[in-house]
This record gives sequence, C-alpha cells and structure tokens, in this order.
Amino acid sequence: MSKIKTILVSQPKPNSEKSPYNRLKEKHNLKIDFRPFIHVEGLKSRDVRKQKIDFNVFNSIIFTSRNSVDHFFRLSEEMRFKVPDSTKYFCQSEAVAFYLQKYVVYRKRKIYVGEKNLMDLEPMFNKFKTDKFLLPSSDILNPDTIEFLNNININWKRAQLFKTVTSDLSDLRDVYYDILVFFSPSGIESLFKNFPDFKQNDTKIAVFGNTTVEAADNANLRIDIKAPTKESPSMTMAIEKYIQKLN
Repeated sequence: MSKIKTILVSQPKPNSEKSPYNRLKEKHNLKIDFRPFIHVEGLKSRDVRKQKIDFNVFNSIIFTSRNSVDHFFRLSEEMRFKVPDSTKYFCQSEAVAFYLQKYVVYRKRKIYVGEKNLMDLEPMFNKFKTDKFLLPSSDILNPDTIEFLNNININWKRAQLFKTVTSDLSDLRDVYYDILVFFSPSGIESLFKNFPDFKQNDTKIAVFGNTTVEAADNANLRIDIKAPTKESPSMTMAIEKYIQKLN
C-alpha cells in the first residue's frame, strides 16, 4: 500500500493558522486541500411567507448552526422585523452561541447554551413551556432534533430559511487524492452528482458522524477512516492514526 501524500477535505479552509490540519500537514509532509462539496443558499422572504411563518409570534429562537443564525437575522432585516430585546435564544453549542454575538449584545440577552448538543437544554425548555419556539433551519434537518423537540412537548415550529446546494466540482475530474474527507451525507451525494462514474479504487474514504457513515455505506464506498471514536474524537486525530499505521 502506498503512503498517504494528498488529502482533500470537503469543507472550507480553516481561517486559523492554528488549525489541527496545519499541524498534520507539517508533521507528515502532506498536501491538504479544502473544497466545499456543498454550499448554502438563502431563501427569499416570499418563500418564508409561503410557509406561513410570522416571526412576530415567536418569543424564543432555537439555533442549531451558524448558518441558521445568519439567515434568521438576514430575513428579519429583509422582512423589516425588529427582533425584540426580550427574545430568548437556545443555542445547540458554545460555538453557535458565540457566533450569535455578531448580531446581539450578548450580556443583554437571554441565551441558553447546550454543552454538547440541544438535548442538554431540556431543563431550560421545560422551564419555558408556555413560550413559542421557532427553529430556523435548512432543507435538511437532523431527525433526532425533530424527535427530541416533539418528545419534550414544547410549542415549536420549523422555518426553512436556507437550503443546501451541490457545488460544481467539475475542475476536479482529473485530480487524484489519496484521502477524501466527508462530514455529511450531502457531501457524499455531491461526490456522485458531480462524478456519477466515480470508482473508489485505492482512494481512502474518511467520514465523520453516523449519518455520514450510513450515506457512504449506501453509496457502496469502502470506509477506511471513521470519526469520532473513543480513541480519535476528531477527524484530524483519526487521519493521523491511520497515516501512522500505514506510513
């Protein structure tokens, strides 16, 4: 088996020089490229109105991603809706809550944050049972999120404010990488939409998360690297472990 020299990560390039991918690249003398296999497009206000969504009736907002934050405030402005200072925000993670500061003065708002996921916030949801919750989302929403919110019996409504679209990767047709790294089922779908005749051969496939594993299995891809695991909680750790074993 040949050594690993090149990796394509199906995400945007990290902004920070301290990215673990940089350390991985330097330590193992790798060529690591970043290319989003999917991208997000925002819906227009008319598309939101067709869903019979009126921002005025909701006093609590549930954010599961930074995209959901961006598009909620973008559409609020587009629809001339001034978000009340009294609005409560329930954020899936610290990263999402921190990003919220782009739009609101953090210390003056009621913001509740999950340690790892939305389920951590169940006690806070129960505390505000009489609130009306809005969940801004893309066209793709994790079924576990829907099941959780239904099970805790809160008054919530989903608003699709943006959609996930396949990126054009035609310029990569004749480019070969030793490892392709995927973080979502949409990334797997994009691969085959762009290259219907894709043959894995010696290409190693790295996947993050159970839904991505399932999508890769359904596409009959051979999975060589999985994360998160107990030994490798991050994708870079899983890749490094594989490279050390192989090289």
